[in-house]
Amino acid sequence: MQRHTFVFVIGGVISGLGKGIFTASLAKIFKLKGYNVLPIKIDPYLNVDAGTMRPTEHGEVWVTYDGGEIDQDLGNYERFLHQKFSKNNNLTSGKILWQIIQKERQGKFLGKTVQYIPHVTDHIEEHLVKLSTKNKADITFVEIGGTAGDYEGSLFLHTITRMQQRHNVIIIFMGYILYPPHIKELKTKPFQHSLNNLFEFGIRPDILILRSSHPIDEPRIQKIAQASAVNPEFIVPLPDTRNIYEIPVTIARHKKIINLIQHRIDKLHRKPAITAKNKRISNYLQKYKTFVKKITYIENSSNSITLALVGKYFGSGKFTLTDSYISVIESLKYAAWANNTKILFKWIDSTKITSKNDLTQFFTKEVKGILVPGGFGATGVNGKLLAIRHARENKIPYLGLCYGLQLAIIEYARNVLHFKNANTTEIDSNTPYPVIDILPEQKQILKKSRYGASMRLGEYKAYLSSDTIVYNLYKARQRLFKDSYGPYVVERHRHRYEVNPKYHKQFIKAGLIFSGLSKDKRLVEFIELPKQQHPFFVATQAHPEFTSYPEDPNPLFWGFVKAGLTLWH
Repeated sequence: MQRHTFVFVIGGVISGLGKGIFTASLAKIFKLKGYNVLPIKIDPYLNVDAGTMRPTEHGEVWVTYDGGEIDQDLGNYERFLHQKFSKNNNLTSGKILWQIIQKERQGKFLGKTVQYIPHVTDHIEEHLVKLSTKNKADITFVEIGGTAGDYEGSLFLHTITRMQQRHNVIIIFMGYILYPPHIKELKTKPFQHSLNNLFEFGIRPDILILRSSHPIDEPRIQKIAQASAVNPEFIVPLPDTRNIYEIPVTIARHKKIINLIQHRIDKLHRKPAITAKNKRISNYLQKYKTFVKKITYIENSSNSITLALVGKYFGSGKFTLTDSYISVIESLKYAAWANNTKILFKWIDSTKITSKNDLTQFFTKEVKGILVPGGFGATGVNGKLLAIRHARENKIPYLGLCYGLQLAIIEYARNVLHFKNANTTEIDSNTPYPVIDILPEQKQILKKSRYGASMRLGEYKAYLSSDTIVYNLYKARQRLFKDSYGPYVVERHRHRYEVNPKYHKQFIKAGLIFSGLSKDKRLVEFIELPKQQHPFFVATQAHPEFTSYPEDPNPLFWGFVKAGLTLWH
C-alpha cells in the first residue's frame, strides 16, 4: 500500500475551540511553502450531511461547487486557501454508515459478519486514502469534529490508531485550559483528562495546541508536558486574536512545529519538485504578512461603514448566534478591506420588525446599506419585506441573497405591480399571484418527503445582460467569462423555489431588470433596478458568499460596500 502523510487535528475539553481555523491556517502555511495540501472535515453526527440541520443548531450550511451541503469549516478551508473543495471532503458518521449498509445489502462483504472494527474503520481509511491519492496531496489535513471522548467520535479515533501503522501520521491535539472566575487561576486538569481519553485509543499526540481566555504561563506548560510526554517545544499556546487571518503568521513563528511537520513529509515524499519550491521561496509568508498588516491597519483605523444584516437565525436560547451567517459576514469584511474601510455590523432580527413604524428605530441614519441573506419559511418574512421596501423607496443600497431575491420580487409585485397578496407558494400555496413557485420536478421529490439534497445545489451558470450593474461588477473584478451563448458567471445555489416564468414580462414592463438568466432564460439569477431609479438595488438567486475570499471578494459584496461608501461620503 502506498504511504500517505496525514495530519489529524483532534479537540479536547470543549467544542468550538477553533480547530477549523487552526487547520485552515496550518494548511495555508504549507500551501504557501509550495506543498499540495488537502483539507478534510470529519463530523461524528449521524446526519448524512448538514442539509436538513437548522442554522441555529449547527451554524451555517456550506455549499460546495458540486452540490454538497456540509459543515461550515469547509468554508474556512476554501476562504483561507482560495480553493474549492468537493463534498467528498466532508465525512459524517451518517454518510459512512449509509455507505456501509449499502455495501452490505449489495453483498460486497462476501457474507462476512460486518463489524465496526475492521469493516467501518477500514472504509473510513479507504475514503481518506482515495481522496488523498485522487488530489495528489503531499499533505492531507483531517479535522475531527467534537472532542476526544465523545462516544460518536470513537470510530474515527480507532481509524487513526490503525492508520498509524500504515501511513505517515502526525497528531495535533487542541484543548482548552479553563480559567474559573471564582478561582482566578488556570486549571489544566480538564485538559489532562481529555488527553487520557486520547491515550485510551493508543494515540499519542506529536503537538499540543493550548487555547485559553488568559495567557498560559510556563508552569502550566511544564505540567502539561509531564502529563503528556510531549516536549515543551511542541506545546503551543494559541491566544485569541482580533483577526483570525493573523493565525497563519502566529503559527509560523513556532518554527520547530513547522519543521517537525515538514521533516515528516520530506521523509516520505522525496520529490525534487517540492525541494526546489522550498529553496525558491525564501520568505513564503511575506506577501501574506503584507496583507495581514493592511487589514490590521484598516481594522484599527476610524474608516468604517455601518451595514444592516436583516435575518432570523440570530437567536439560540438566550444567546446571539452570528455563525448562521458567517460566510456573509466574512464576505462583507473582505469587500470592506478591498475598499479600505471596515464594517460596523447592525444585526436586525426580522421577527422584531412588525410594522412600518418600526423602521426608523432599526434603520437609523448611520445605516448605509441593507442586506437580506438566504433563509427558509414564513418566520420573519414580513419584517424582511418591510426592510426591502424601506431600502427601495429611500434609495438605500440593497443586496439580496437567495431568499433576499425572492422577497424583493414579492415586495415589488405587491407595491409596484399592485399584485395584492402576491407571495411565494412556500408560504402561501393559495396565493392569487404565485410570483415565486417551486420547480415542477421538485414537487415530485417533496411528495415523497425527501427533503435532504432536494434543492438546486452547487454551481450554475448565469448569462448576464451587458451594461447592467451586475455585469459591470463581475467584469471589474475579473469574474466574467464568455462562451458561444454570451458573457456568464458561475455561482453556487441552494434553493427550491424560483421566480415564476409566468410573471417575467410583467416585472420587466414595470421597470425591474433581469440582469442574469439561465441559458434557457427560464430561471432568474440576478435582478436590479435601473441606476436612474436607485443607486444600488441588486439581488441574486445564488449564494455569492461561497465564492468570496479575503484577498478576492465576490463582486456583489464589493459593489454593495462601494455603493454605500460612494453614496454617503
